[in-house]
Amino acid sequence: MEFKFAKRMSYLKASEIREILKVAESPEVISFAGGLPAPELFPIKEIIEVNRRVLEEDGQAALQYATTEGYAPLREWIANRMNSTRGTNFDADNILITHGSQQAIDLSAKVFLDEGDTVLCESPTYLAAISAFKAYGCKFREVPTDDCGMIPDALEHIIETTERVKIIYVISDFQNPTGRSWSLERRKRLADIAEKHQVVVIEDNPYGELRFEGEALPSVKSFDKTGCVLCLGTFSKIFCPGYRIGWIAGDKRAIANYVLVKQGADLQCNTIAQREISKYLELYDIEKHIEKIREVYRKRRDITIKSMEAEFPQGVTFTKPHGGLFAWVELPPHINARDVLVKCLEKNVAFVPGGSFFPNGGKENTFRINFSNMPEDRLVEGIKCLAGVLKEFYDNSAVLGSKR
Repeated sequence: MEFKFAKRMSYLKASEIREILKVAESPEVISFAGGLPAPELFPIKEIIEVNRRVLEEDGQAALQYATTEGYAPLREWIANRMNSTRGTNFDADNILITHGSQQAIDLSAKVFLDEGDTVLCESPTYLAAISAFKAYGCKFREVPTDDCGMIPDALEHIIETTERVKIIYVISDFQNPTGRSWSLERRKRLADIAEKHQVVVIEDNPYGELRFEGEALPSVKSFDKTGCVLCLGTFSKIFCPGYRIGWIAGDKRAIANYVLVKQGADLQCNTIAQREISKYLELYDIEKHIEKIREVYRKRRDITIKSMEAEFPQGVTFTKPHGGLFAWVELPPHINARDVLVKCLEKNVAFVPGGSFFPNGGKENTFRINFSNMPEDRLVEGIKCLAGVLKEFYDNSAVLGSKR
C-alpha cells in the first residue's frame, strides 16, 4: 500500500540526539550526548516503599482512570512549590499534569499554532522543542542571544517586523543547549515586551532547581501582569525521568484549552505514577534529594570544565554554566563538529553536534556536552579523547593551510 501521510510528516526528521543515543547505549561508549540524569541518584529504595504504600492504601484508585487535569494533591504541591521558588501566584487549577515537559511543548503548539505562524526562540535552542513546533507547520525566527538571554531590542524589532508571531519560547535557567541563564533585567524586559505585543511566552524550566552557585532568580512569569506567560516544569531532572511526569502552569483560560487538546491526545497521564510521586513528596524530603543531585552535578561540572581548560586546543571556547546539565562548545569556523563526532565515535566517545539546535541551520562548528551522566573518571577520559581528536583537526588544517 502507498500511504498518504499528512503534510506535517514532511516537516519532521528523526531526533539527532535519539539517534546518537542508540550508539551511545553500548557500555564502552563515554557519552556526553543525552541530557540524562545520573541513574545512581534515583531513590530506588524509597520508590519501592512508595509503590507499596500507594497500592496498599488506595490501590483501586491508583490503577483506575483519572481526570485529565491530574492528581489534585500533586497539582497543589506543584503550585505551592512554584509560588515559593519562582515568584508565581498559582493554585492547583493553574496546573495541568503532562507526560514530561516535552508533551507540554507539543500541546502548546497544538493550542496556539496555525500553519504559517512564527515561533521566536533563542539562538540556539532546545532541539526537541524545534521538532515539536515544526510539526504544526510554523516558521522560526532566531533572536540574537548572549550570555544574559535574548537581546531585548532585537526581540522587539523582530516582533515588529515579522508576520504572525504567536509564541516566544525560552529556557531562562541553564538553557539547553548552552547552559546559560537569563539576567533579572532580561526576564523583566521579556515580560514587558510580551505584554506590549500580546505574544504568548512559553517559559520552559527543566533545570532551574539544579543551581550550583549564585542566587536563584524569579521566573519570567513572576513579572507577567496579563497572563501571557505559561510555565513548563518536570520531575525528570529532580526525581526520575522514567515516570514521564511534568506540567504546564498558567492562566486558567489557557489551561482549559490545554485540557481539551490533551483529552484528544491521551485522556490523562499515568495515574499510579502521579500518586507515587505525590506519596514520595509526602513521606520524604525532596529538598535533601535535590541537594544531593546538585552536589554530584556540581562536582562533575567542575571536573568537565577543568578538563576542557587543560586539554582543549587554543581557540576552542565553551560556556561555564552555573547549573543544569550542559556546556556549549564552539570551534573555529573551519571545523565541522559532525566530522569531529565521526572520529570520536570511532574512539567510543559521543556528543551532540550543535547545528541541529539552530532551527534555520548554520553554526556547524558547535556542539553540546552533557556532564551529569558519566562518572568522574570517565568524564576526564572522554574529554582527553575528544581533545585529542580536536588536535588532529587542528593539525590537519594547519597542513592544508601550509600547502596553499
